[in-house]
Amino acid sequence: MPGLETLALSVAIGRGARSETEAQSGWAHLLEHMVFKGAGSRSARDIVEVIEAEGGQINAATGHERTSYQVRALKGGLPLGLEVLSDLILRPTLDAGDLIKEKPVISQEIAEAADTPDDLVFELAQAQAFAGHALGRPILGTDASVAGAHRDTLAAFHASLYGPDAIVVSAAGAVDETELLELVEKTFSDPARSTPPPPWTAPAFTGGQAPVIRALEQAHLVLLLPAPGVRDPDYFALRLFAEILGGGMSSRLFQEVREQRGLAYAIDAYADTHSDSGVLGIYAGAAAADAAEAARVCAGQIEGLIHHVHDAELARAKAQLKAATFMARESALARAENAAGQVLLFDRILPLHETAAAIDAVEPADIARLGGRLLEAGVCAGAVLGPKRAMKAGLAFESALFG
Repeated sequence: MPGLETLALSVAIGRGARSETEAQSGWAHLLEHMVFKGAGSRSARDIVEVIEAEGGQINAATGHERTSYQVRALKGGLPLGLEVLSDLILRPTLDAGDLIKEKPVISQEIAEAADTPDDLVFELAQAQAFAGHALGRPILGTDASVAGAHRDTLAAFHASLYGPDAIVVSAAGAVDETELLELVEKTFSDPARSTPPPPWTAPAFTGGQAPVIRALEQAHLVLLLPAPGVRDPDYFALRLFAEILGGGMSSRLFQEVREQRGLAYAIDAYADTHSDSGVLGIYAGAAAADAAEAARVCAGQIEGLIHHVHDAELARAKAQLKAATFMARESALARAENAAGQVLLFDRILPLHETAAAIDAVEPADIARLGGRLLEAGVCAGAVLGPKRAMKAGLAFESALFG
């Protein structure tokens, strides 16, 4: 990216929490923590100090289908960044004593999520949507499943999860391609060969409601419908459907639920997609007395959008989606991350003009067809967290859609 004085380096592994068994729930996230405790010849302190001493930043993230390690650095920081990240990924120490000390830290992170209503309600809804499947389990795992990890079992899990077949190295910004290739040949030349985890099982959207009474001032609602995944031909129709429904202040939900009726302070819709599945989701924060009515209005707006989309709102949604795509390319880290993700999903980097053309190609008939797919199974999932008076909101949404 000409003109930049910094670079972003991402090493993405195309596996995450979805590769866990139920007994291993949370191990991918635990492993992400543990590699920072020591790798190669460096201690935990050395790992962060050596990066930060050169003006850089280092971070990592665990998802259901991907684990990512990133370094931001000044121009010229590529050799050090690759050296450190390759150690983290290929040569972690995984000390048994460090594992004992880290488990309580993970437990506190689990507790923090449980104490945060607008985090917990999403986990509750996801568990209802994909009950009995890895996609329905929290990425953090549970206290019991994390406690079950031992040094040897975690080392075997590491070797399986971070196999060379699943690793993509991506860089953007002030980088030279020739230098990058030479450094990757050097730093990633000796990955341990191992047996990859079993192939992912296809998820089934099971649906169901999770009403949880909690002494809160506000009710938190998450309402989910089954949707196609990122490889599906209707992916961009899904993204545009979510944008029109609740993607911004001009969206149908914001205007109807908040502006016209005053039923919720926070209201939005989103598309959360995996390689082979996804959900259309709605989140609302509402007074307990208004929660059920807000849910019914959301259902009505979904049905209304299926039956008719205005040309102006479809054009606006396309402009918003393209703008978000273009803006992301102006960030070196976002560009490196997106490129790695595309290679893992499609085995190539998607040209920007191809993405823009796919967005522009979506017609009203595609929105209607996608909407039909959302409802064809006759099932939804929901979670309501808050006062008792709000507990019927999920069922109100379901009844309004399916009778």
